[in-house]
Amino acid sequence: MIDFVHASDIHFGEPHRPAAAEAFVEAAHRLDPDAVVISGDFTQRAKVAEYEAAAAFLERLPDVPTVVTPGNHDVPVYRIFERLLAPHRNYRQYISDELDSVTRIQGATFVSLDSTAPHTAIVNGRIRRRQLDFAREAFAASPPEDVRILVAHHHFAPAPDYEGDRSMPGARNVLDALTDMGVELVLGGHLHRAYIGNSLDVFPGRRRDQGVTIVQSGTTTSGRGRAREREKNSFNRIRIGSRAVEITHYMLFEQTGRFEPFSLHAFPRRRQGWFESGTIGLPLDGASRGMPS
Repeated sequence: MIDFVHASDIHFGEPHRPAAAEAFVEAAHRLDPDAVVISGDFTQRAKVAEYEAAAAFLERLPDVPTVVTPGNHDVPVYRIFERLLAPHRNYRQYISDELDSVTRIQGATFVSLDSTAPHTAIVNGRIRRRQLDFAREAFAASPPEDVRILVAHHHFAPAPDYEGDRSMPGARNVLDALTDMGVELVLGGHLHRAYIGNSLDVFPGRRRDQGVTIVQSGTTTSGRGRAREREKNSFNRIRIGSRAVEITHYMLFEQTGRFEPFSLHAFPRRRQGWFESGTIGLPLDGASRGMPS
């Protein structure tokens, strides 16, 4: 079984919540994941002091592979010359020198793509053709039994609520390409509230028999939650067995001062296409009972 946590929108700077960060560090160690994914917006204004704090935060997480990607707040907005000439300078120095990267753990290949577009689309982001080529080559080189997971900051699907967000331009074409690559999960952030569903919820796609499971994390450690997660913090725990994918949505509760399980979502594995008897009803307490291996 593959077991990892997915957080996003850390926002070190004015909106950062130190208590939420402490609670996430505690939760990450308690859940003992195989990997940690953080899908962008480590900072609020891409300042050196914010990046130093974000780097120190990463050092405190479990000693497992960490998958990262930059968000639109990780490039300077108001420092125009820096944004035009060296938009990822601080990100490369403090978080990761790679903007598009491949991380493999036993049973899974993560491809992380930089969806920021500092020169053309500061807020909405883009995925470029060369990045899809990068992802295609990376997944083709991975073991055929690996689950294929794509990580990007910007969202490929709007959350189904009253905020009325628009998806990343070109998202439908990207989702079609990811479907063709055999990608099972797309992980992202940016919306500051969770959305867990399927690409077929958003548009028909070229292949009606298959879609991509979309997992958006809310803001894990800032005070900028939106819609139903207004003033709330959240992250996801994802467990993948041979027949099913389980996503547990965790939220921070004042009553306990900890992140607690709030909702549970289960999807059949792509190659299976349906649930067999006994593969759902998975536990929230960290045990593997009921999880197909």
